[in-house]
Amino acid sequence: MATNPSAPLQAQQLSQETGPLSEGQRLINTFFAPGKTCTDLRRNASWWAPFLIIAIVSLLFVYVVDQKVGFQKVSENLIQLQPKQADRIDRLPADQRQKVMQQQATVTRIISYAAPVIVLGVYAIFTAVLFATLKFGASADLKYKTLFALIVYTRLPQLLATLLAIVSLLAGVSGDGFNIQNPVATNPGYFIDPSGSAVLRALLTPLDVFTIWTLILTAIGITRIGKVKRNTAFAVVFGWFAVVALVRVALAAATS
Repeated sequence: MATNPSAPLQAQQLSQETGPLSEGQRLINTFFAPGKTCTDLRRNASWWAPFLIIAIVSLLFVYVVDQKVGFQKVSENLIQLQPKQADRIDRLPADQRQKVMQQQATVTRIISYAAPVIVLGVYAIFTAVLFATLKFGASADLKYKTLFALIVYTRLPQLLATLLAIVSLLAGVSGDGFNIQNPVATNPGYFIDPSGSAVLRALLTPLDVFTIWTLILTAIGITRIGKVKRNTAFAVVFGWFAVVALVRVALAAATS
């Protein structure tokens, strides 16, 4: 009876492709084979590994900003992006203005170092909104914890922008125009001068290379973990993205 010598090898490859992934494999596949990571999340919705990496890189970034720019300068730069607030502070007596600026620097510093905890809350809210939309609007077959894990994993590409910002600061980039909320030139909003249109900046900043990458990964992941049609997944993800972007534009218009 004839045998096929390649059959065991094919079976082994199939087992490797469909078998459970390690945390390391899931992290790597998020960048190079996201479908595998997303599919594996249905088996195990653990999200601690990517979150720890996000937290470590975030804290490293804040530390470098603290050392190379200083939160006094960071706060001044952020205030300059809000003309109404900047004008109000400029009208204060010198002693009061200095006190307000010190308070702003302290608050900004605390919020920046607490970013990993704050971001975790943002992830939870974003997941809840997507979950409700998909569950009731698209009859998706998914669990909240699985979707939450997907959201955490798909934020990993944004770390590349953070790492670029760290490198640029260590390389000696000037802190005069440094914007901690948009530290690298990965979106057109970065190129709007601080004295330029705040509304235009708010409109263009979300069009970020890494943000779009993250949204695409999220939509792809939803099709894998929730058995949702690809068009529906993309419509939900980018629809909410558009809503958030418009809210930011409205806030910029109100404060400029």
